[in-house]
Amino acid sequence: MPGGRRGLVAPQNTFLENIIRRSSSQPDSSFLLANAQIVDYPIVYCNETFCKMSGYNRAEVMQKSCRCTWMYGELTEKEAVERVDRALDHHLADQFEILLYKKNRTPLWLLVHVAPIRNERELVVLFLLTFRDITALKQPIDADDPKGGLSKFAKLARSVTRSRSVLVSALPALKEPARASHLAHVMSLSGDVLPQYRQEAPKTPPHILLHYCAFKAIWDWIILCLTFYTAIMVPYNVAFKNKTSEDVSLLVIDSIVDVVFFIDIVLNFHTTFVGPGGEVVSDPKVIRKNYFKSWFLIDLLSCLPYDVFNAFDHDEDGIGSLFSALKVVRLLRLGRVVRKLDRYLEYGAAMLILLLCFYMLVAHWLACVWYSIGRSDADSGLQYSWLWKLANVTQSPYSYVWSNESDGPELVNGPSRKTMYVTALYFTMTCMTSVGFGNVAAETDNEKIFTICMMIVAALLYATIFGHVTTIIQQMTSATAKYHDMLNNVREFMKLHEVPKALSERVMDYVVSTWAMTKGLDTDKVLNYCPKDMKADICVHLNRKVFNEHPAFRLASDGCLRALAMHFQMSHSAPGDLLYHTGESIDSLCFIVTGSLEVIQDDEVVAIL
Repeated sequence: MPGGRRGLVAPQNTFLENIIRRSSSQPDSSFLLANAQIVDYPIVYCNETFCKMSGYNRAEVMQKSCRCTWMYGELTEKEAVERVDRALDHHLADQFEILLYKKNRTPLWLLVHVAPIRNERELVVLFLLTFRDITALKQPIDADDPKGGLSKFAKLARSVTRSRSVLVSALPALKEPARASHLAHVMSLSGDVLPQYRQEAPKTPPHILLHYCAFKAIWDWIILCLTFYTAIMVPYNVAFKNKTSEDVSLLVIDSIVDVVFFIDIVLNFHTTFVGPGGEVVSDPKVIRKNYFKSWFLIDLLSCLPYDVFNAFDHDEDGIGSLFSALKVVRLLRLGRVVRKLDRYLEYGAAMLILLLCFYMLVAHWLACVWYSIGRSDADSGLQYSWLWKLANVTQSPYSYVWSNESDGPELVNGPSRKTMYVTALYFTMTCMTSVGFGNVAAETDNEKIFTICMMIVAALLYATIFGHVTTIIQQMTSATAKYHDMLNNVREFMKLHEVPKALSERVMDYVVSTWAMTKGLDTDKVLNYCPKDMKADICVHLNRKVFNEHPAFRLASDGCLRALAMHFQMSHSAPGDLLYHTGESIDSLCFIVTGSLEVIQDDEVVAIL
């Protein structure tokens, strides 16, 4: 599949998005994120709910200690403060109640959850502090004063809260990572285990398929094949009035195809798609809404069981023809190929085959229409139509039969269905390729009008399809053509400047061996597509063998290696090439990646590197 429609699938850190998504399900929940690697654990993020609850804006909260000492007051309990310090200093998960003060010094009872966030190396890098306002349940109760006391419901709620607080405080301190993660599961925002702070591939819900996964790719090719089957059989059955009920095997195949297309509709409700910003959309609600607004109606109309209407005998020909013509609606399945065409464009050979198949498919459609016109003229008694002439040539003449069920004579006998279809396809192919032999020709007015229209359409189709075929073949052979063009230019240069034969052979060896290693790719051009950071990563990868094997780089930092890699230039030398001559100035330092070289002095080998 082409990368352009695959979406952003590279590993990325989605920790903050996951926390925000979970907290959005609980409007009264506010949270802070603090850096666990820096002294006093400064706050690096706070949500809007916390700002509204505390009265501080985000600028006032950022970089302050997550101990929230700036919210302490005269009634803040020392025991709660000690629990905050113990949970943060020992990287423990904990839950407790604490009295803090808003910016306007209004007291605020909060139920606080502290959860350490680990990275892929199991190091605690962040703290997640979740706050829930329980002030309404913690107001002082005066049983003798009916005006100042709480309601019975509030008293009951407060007693439940206190019981819960006692239960939580009775939990032993958990230091093992496995048990700590279980406590984090209990205290997480939505009941799920808290995600790690690391880069990971975008995840989808269990019942959602990625649109670029292997199963979906295979499924799309199956749908493509079944779409072509539908596009072939539907016009044929309509034109030749082939009733599905007369052929059990055909009825079974069509029913299976209908079921497969219905399953495809169900899968489309559970398949991701690429959003406007290039992101992979995996939200089930958004997926369903997008599918309903785009292709659902067309897909539904194309998979309705029209064979059920056509399976019964109809007394009136008009009704039978109407139900038979409803099968043409199944051609809407071609929309599946259109919207997934970008998945097939990546493969040049596959696109070439698709274009040729489409050309033959149009010829098949026109052949079915050509037969329908000939049959209509033959039923009208025009004995000079192409079907009557074909019957005379094949010595299978038509005859009229009178019956009580029809208003007039009925045309029977004539050529076989196979002969009529092959002849119709032969005529449309000769017209579409502008190679008309004249043995099958348009005779009636209807046939001539259709032939004129077919020639106009065929001319445009021929130019479009085979123009694309030429482009695809050129793209498939572009590398080979570029290679031979380069060799021809080098040979012409050698001849023009009369370069000695020995030097010419060295040049040709260098050109051929360099092409074998690079395949004609311009490394600098490819690197210019990437941003500076990504370019440095690629350069480090390209020069990894030098950095790993040479002792000069063993103690170099990652930043040093990235800076050096940007200035490295890969070069290739053919066998027998001289890198430096005695007396030449040297402006670069070379490292051997593969191969060996000789150091020659006075025609003697003094070293082999």
